[in-house]
Amino acid sequence: MDISLDKINKTEAVIKVNLKADDYQPGVAQKIKEYSKKANIKGFRPGKVPLGMIQKMYGKSILLEELNQLLSEKLNAYLRESDLQFLGEPMPKDDFESIDLDSQEDFEFAYHVGFAEEFELAINDKLKVDKHSIKIDDKVIGETIENLQKQFGELITAEVSEANDTLYGPIKSADGSIHKEISIDLNDVEKASVKKLTGLKAEDSVELDPKKLYTDSHKLHHQLDISHDAFDLLKGKMTFTVKGINRQVPAEVNQELFDKTFGEGTVKDEKEFKEKVKESVGKSFENEEEQYFDYQLKETLIEKAKINLPDEFLKNWLLKTNDQITPEILQDEYATYAKELKWSLIRNKIVKDQDFKVENDEVVEEAKNLIRKQFGQAGLIGQMEDKLEMFAQNYLQAENGDNYMKIYNQVQNNKVFSYLKENITIKDKKVTMDEFRKL
Repeated sequence: MDISLDKINKTEAVIKVNLKADDYQPGVAQKIKEYSKKANIKGFRPGKVPLGMIQKMYGKSILLEELNQLLSEKLNAYLRESDLQFLGEPMPKDDFESIDLDSQEDFEFAYHVGFAEEFELAINDKLKVDKHSIKIDDKVIGETIENLQKQFGELITAEVSEANDTLYGPIKSADGSIHKEISIDLNDVEKASVKKLTGLKAEDSVELDPKKLYTDSHKLHHQLDISHDAFDLLKGKMTFTVKGINRQVPAEVNQELFDKTFGEGTVKDEKEFKEKVKESVGKSFENEEEQYFDYQLKETLIEKAKINLPDEFLKNWLLKTNDQITPEILQDEYATYAKELKWSLIRNKIVKDQDFKVENDEVVEEAKNLIRKQFGQAGLIGQMEDKLEMFAQNYLQAENGDNYMKIYNQVQNNKVFSYLKENITIKDKKVTMDEFRKL
């Protein structure tokens, strides 16, 4: 048997596998013997069917089975042992229908393959990446306090609607085909419709354009419980009748709000309250800032690495091996797929170069941390700590090992990012909340 690789270009090649009779005949002969022992053919006792009859009846299918098995084993071994970083899967250039199983003794099979070109990536202090952190200024503190006032405020019934109120009541189409009870939060409504919906009292009616009611046009078709297409076909205005008006009255900034927010007696005046809010907001954004920094780091490394991919091969492979992917979807999403693939190659290179190992104890501990976060949010972690080991093991053994590999990859990912952050130059860059949102 002979396997060769002929490069087409820098990222694509054809692998040819040549099989001779000496390669596959021993396996075919062995399979024929096994078939003769198991075959149940009328006129012959089990295990006594002549080999020649088995050959005549099943010879072609046995040969095809052996060729398939040999090809799979040898091709996979070749791919594993090669120095090239193969991507996707080998694509057969011909199918088995083109071979003559009656007269051929030597067979050649060709596969189109794609691989990533070798790349270099220096990880050192010359690599500079900005880390954006949010300035907790008076505007952010003010917005946060306003949200707290709303959160701990009082919901009352109002007589006349004002901006920021929520109105509820029936809405119906002119032809009567739609008649639903909905609630309209004026904070989600287009400016022109807000004017129409303020100054109303119970039992007042107003005509609304369903396409121009909400800033997010999808919201109303969900409330009406109709499809997107049916919503698009709606014509004319709809009549909304006010049944009631709810108003959120913000809590006053006083000791009661301090206690509800941070616990009784923790904060004693407004100055301390603002300082505590500033501290809490800063901590709450740390995770978001870190996630965005990780994203920036990935983007920077992908750009620096200049990795060439076999794009046309990968597109063809994705279309042929995934029924869910259409040419239109591929056109829209391939750039994202390619970027993630490049990051995977970079990460794997770092893991290999730095010889990062992931131990089972680390996987279990990461699973425990995941469970701690989930239970911690529900305020139950103190009661569950002694059962964490059991929970972690049960989680890791579920989903046929997929959960274990997910956590394994997360631990590996953490090691890669820790290594990067320790070896590059991180430049802290303060931005406002609005600037961070734009990023």
